[in-house]
Amino acid sequence: MSYTVDFKNVSTIGLESSPVAEALAGLRAHEARYFMNKYKYEFTVVPASESQETLDYVNRILKEEREIEFAAKPLETTHFQVENIQFTYVIYEDGLAVNVMYTVDDPKKRAVGFKLSEGMEIPKELEEKFKFARQKSKLAGTIRGSYFVIKGEY
Repeated sequence: MSYTVDFKNVSTIGLESSPVAEALAGLRAHEARYFMNKYKYEFTVVPASESQETLDYVNRILKEEREIEFAAKPLETTHFQVENIQFTYVIYEDGLAVNVMYTVDDPKKRAVGFKLSEGMEIPKELEEKFKFARQKSKLAGTIRGSYFVIKGEY
């Protein structure tokens, strides 16, 4: 069942099993607010158990581009297109959110982003491979983020 993320009344719906559920809910709401403000798009997620194709897509890019396979359990995903950009998100139980930004007409503007919820450790799969910048968010506290540019075609 899908869930449209409410960034005014932050909820842990779907994220209850996470040890950082409150912070992860704030991070999810932070993303929802961004898409509403920038694109007038309602950020809607589905349980990972209902979106194997989306998980396979993100896992393939992570594996082929950087040999990354996360041990954490995926909780939710979303996949949508606004303007000429396809966005795909996987939200993990440990507090990690992975997003793929893939422009359909410009191979130079394609990337995978990682955002870490406040209170979570850097996943061992990302340790020493990425430097994380900090960003303050009213909804999510301090978010740590990093990214890499996608080189292949997906």
